[in-house]
Amino acid sequence: MKTTRRSALASAAVAGASVLTASKVRAAEAGDFYVAKHGRINQSFVTWNFRPLTVPELAKLAVKFGVKSIELVGPEHWAMLKELGLKCAIAGSHGFAKGFAQPEQHAECLKVIEQRIEQCAAHGVPSVITFSGFRKGLTVDDATKNTIEGLKKIAPVAEKHKVTVALEMLNSKVNVEMKGHPDYFCDDMDLSIRILKAVGSPYVKVLFDIYHVQIMHGDVISRLRQYQDFIAHYHTAGNPGRAEIDGTQEINYPPIMRAIAETKYAGFVGQEFIPAQPDKVKSINESVRICDV
Repeated sequence: MKTTRRSALASAAVAGASVLTASKVRAAEAGDFYVAKHGRINQSFVTWNFRPLTVPELAKLAVKFGVKSIELVGPEHWAMLKELGLKCAIAGSHGFAKGFAQPEQHAECLKVIEQRIEQCAAHGVPSVITFSGFRKGLTVDDATKNTIEGLKKIAPVAEKHKVTVALEMLNSKVNVEMKGHPDYFCDDMDLSIRILKAVGSPYVKVLFDIYHVQIMHGDVISRLRQYQDFIAHYHTAGNPGRAEIDGTQEINYPPIMRAIAETKYAGFVGQEFIPAQPDKVKSINESVRICDV
């Protein structure tokens, strides 16, 4: 393939960013940084949002920062995490574009989740993510019925292996890639909980993404208290923009973290914001400090 000046410059920019990021990782390892010390919140790093940092680089930062997990990574990374004393708090499965709202997608989603549940059970990974997918013109009643039916099919497998399936609620308001998902079915926490109650399994719960809940509902602390028995996992990000969780955005994370701790939640809180600042490592470390209450 012919290399153009534009593609060459783009490649050089990516390579430069990777070198710069790697140098910041080394600086964090050698210099001053915040280490989680209070132990009330088990923190975890999601990976896709911190690219170009690699999974091994994030794992090294997790160890340095007192973070206990790297999440939504596949089995190919689990041995490395174990060697570093880290967990995978929640495993990935099928993507959010497919899910149980559409009955023709059930077989594919069930196959992926069942295989991942078995892998999780063999490696001590406590949960696996799932999604409703999109409505695509279905009524709320039909999409609800389909989602309940699909989750009821996977519930016995989850119960057998004692691995929790976590249905993620996503916002449908923001029409920006990876910051919102228009037409996503489970865009309402109350609806998501009604679905879980209908499924009726202690191993099928919800992934409470604070960013998405803030956009669709607000009233985050009241909702996490109300639905604490149904929450398998939490995610963070700032709003608006899904960027840093510091004072540049509207969600006040320290009180939310204290409220989570007060519910005696023993799972993980995954950092899933997309850094807007050039120094990603600094932003990541600051998020650890903010959530260490």
